[in-house]
Amino acid sequence: MRDNELTGAPFMARLQPAPAGGGFRRDGWWVWGGSPIRGEDGRFHLFASCWPKRFPFFEGYIAYSRVVRAVSDSPAGPYTYVEEVLPPRGSGFWDGRMTHNPTIRRCGDRYLLFYIGATHDGPDPSPEELGIEQFPPVCNAIYRTVRIGMAVADSVAGPWRRPERPVLQPRPEKWDNTVVTNPAPVVLEDGRILLYYRSNTPRGLRLGVAAAAGPDAPFERLRDDPVLQLPGGNFVEDPFVWRNDGRYEMLAKDMTGGITGEQHAGVHALSPDALDWRLAPQPKAWSKRIRWDDGSETVQGALERPQLLFDQSGAPTHLFAATADGPGGFRNAKNTWTLAVPLR
Repeated sequence: MRDNELTGAPFMARLQPAPAGGGFRRDGWWVWGGSPIRGEDGRFHLFASCWPKRFPFFEGYIAYSRVVRAVSDSPAGPYTYVEEVLPPRGSGFWDGRMTHNPTIRRCGDRYLLFYIGATHDGPDPSPEELGIEQFPPVCNAIYRTVRIGMAVADSVAGPWRRPERPVLQPRPEKWDNTVVTNPAPVVLEDGRILLYYRSNTPRGLRLGVAAAAGPDAPFERLRDDPVLQLPGGNFVEDPFVWRNDGRYEMLAKDMTGGITGEQHAGVHALSPDALDWRLAPQPKAWSKRIRWDDGSETVQGALERPQLLFDQSGAPTHLFAATADGPGGFRNAKNTWTLAVPLR
């Protein structure tokens, strides 16, 4: 594919004002992320992460997050909480104590729910134990067990068949030997599944990609090294990838601000083959400054974990993202929720 075939309208130009009362909030709970899909019932279903607000936001997710489902008759919401989808199921399971970062996809007649899970053998940490310092030892111990799983259901409302083992694990003595997290699946027309993910390295966060022949097949790395190598010490996380008109597109979070000029703004990248990525000609995909449909503007403390809702033709109609109030930084937020932004 030629370079000029990889260009297109800037993603940021497609953002419309966000409905001030849209998205998903839940009283008494931290809400993070939100992966939407239109169900077989014609309604819109949102899979998100929640954990009680009596625990500190950042340390609390690693011990108490669970994947939930909310529903709306409108694509932008507001969404109403329905149920816990992947609740705790015991320390003997690889995902027995925590589930987080859901991404929902449909493959034929089945729904595939990708997520990360973790476990630990100790007692439930108290709010005081989690708040004594930033990311205390109990959090580090749990974080080291984070893996990627895929639950399967015949209906968007479940029941969900959870895997006995992760579908993707770290590789000893490779660049991704610590954790695998931030799953970003792409279901192709022939049933194959690409799975992008993030791992931590001494030089910063990096993205990798694996593939499976279908939902029942194992995932194997497509490339031994990371994808989307960026110059100047820049790096991204929270990838979301989709196929569009013969090419692949990616949204991600600019960790340093060196790509977009704004730390934690959105990055837009393009690829002809899902392996070789380059930044879009205008790579800034979103800003933390949000325009609302009531005419106001705010600078959010966070805007990340991008997910797209697609119409029946496969065109993206809404950007969903995790957001927080406050001046910035997870520990400064008093409220978090899922934001929905219509796209032109």
